Amino acid sequence: MAASEQQIYSVSRLNGEVRHLLESQLGRIWLSGEISNLIQASSGHWYLTLKDNYSQVRCAMFRGKNQQVRFRPANGQQVLVRANISVYEPRGDYQLIIDSMQPAGDGLLAQQFEALKMKLAAEGLFSVEHKQPLPSHIRRIGVITSPTGAAVRDVLHVLKRRDASLEVVIYPTQVQGDAAIGQIANAIRLANQRDEVDVLLLTRGGGSLEDLWCFNSETVAREIFASQLPIVSAVGHEVDTSISDYVADVRAPTPSAGAELLSGDRQDKLVRLKQLNLRLRQGWAHYQLNTQQQLKNLDYRLQRQDPQRQLQLLTQRFDEQQLKLSNAMQHLLNRRSVTLQRLDGRLTAQHPKHQLNYSQQQLHHLEHKLKQLMQSQLAQAESRVKQAAHSLQSVSPLATLSRGYSISKDAEDHVISAASQLRVGDEMKTLLKDGVVYSNISKIEP
Repeated sequence: MAASEQQIYSVSRLNGEVRHLLESQLGRIWLSGEISNLIQASSGHWYLTLKDNYSQVRCAMFRGKNQQVRFRPANGQQVLVRANISVYEPRGDYQLIIDSMQPAGDGLLAQQFEALKMKLAAEGLFSVEHKQPLPSHIRRIGVITSPTGAAVRDVLHVLKRRDASLEVVIYPTQVQGDAAIGQIANAIRLANQRDEVDVLLLTRGGGSLEDLWCFNSETVAREIFASQLPIVSAVGHEVDTSISDYVADVRAPTPSAGAELLSGDRQDKLVRLKQLNLRLRQGWAHYQLNTQQQLKNLDYRLQRQDPQRQLQLLTQRFDEQQLKLSNAMQHLLNRRSVTLQRLDGRLTAQHPKHQLNYSQQQLHHLEHKLKQLMQSQLAQAESRVKQAAHSLQSVSPLATLSRGYSISKDAEDHVISAASQLRVGDEMKTLLKDGVVYSNISKIEP
């Protein structure tokens, strides 16, 4: 198929489609992990990574949400977060947008309870249309509980007091701890296989959320939902609510109330009214859950189209670019600093002071050499003068005169070397060693 006939995605469009797919399919989740790479940006937003021993995921928590966090998060801290899965489109990285954070352990069971409740409600396990009515005439009641607990004693006491003809079959199980989950599920399954009772009462006394946790098990919930026998859940006190209460056909606030609900007497009308009231409350709770789910879906769709969401994305991109710019500027400043130091060293080396000092040294050196050269030249000149003087002295007429000779010159001061240069009557001067003698020529002999 030619490229023009295919649907060609741009990178931006692909990342946008992936973000839409993740946000629409997975939605909001609960996640626990260890904080690392925590950055608290100047905009007020938080950026961090949640990790466990094998994996990690990037997260962002925007200012409007992180202001509600009641503790100061730190790297290495274990936390429980509620977040929406999204994609940071500029990088193509999937990330979590956190809207709630608390230390791990604080409320973890409560969050798991809420998560399972939302999951089972979405599957319809709490729907009124799946609730079975209690039998009109109950002759035998199956009680799933601990055979040694206070709950079974309260139930037997109430049943005996209100209707001693009722038969009771006890399916003994643990009602606390991990082992209780499988035992309770097996007891429900066994009661359905035997089909020896008209109704089942699942019960235990009050306790903490952790103590009652086996009644919040998905395994137990699905076994209750699959039961062909009607089940009354009477777990804990009135303020205690478990997943078993939501899935069961009827919920009783206490073990004693469950026994009263199943035992008929002259107050049957009142019991029936209570039953209807409970079913009405369950229906109202189911309606609320459905309405809340619809509102959350609408709110989620609105958030995806919310300009603030786009602003948060742009703010996140701005923070990231700001960090990159800061790092780049720091790197550039470091490079410029090294270059400046190098140039400063070169400038210092070329400073006129250094050049002047060098020139002065050269000048002193040349001056010294000039003096040496001048002294040498003077010595040589003096030696030559002495030699010349000696040579001159050796040929000087004065030297000749000092040996007893004389020199005669005519009137024009020419040296007379021959008698033919003179005439009678000419003047002549004779240079002697110690003076000059003037005379007139009176006679010339050859």
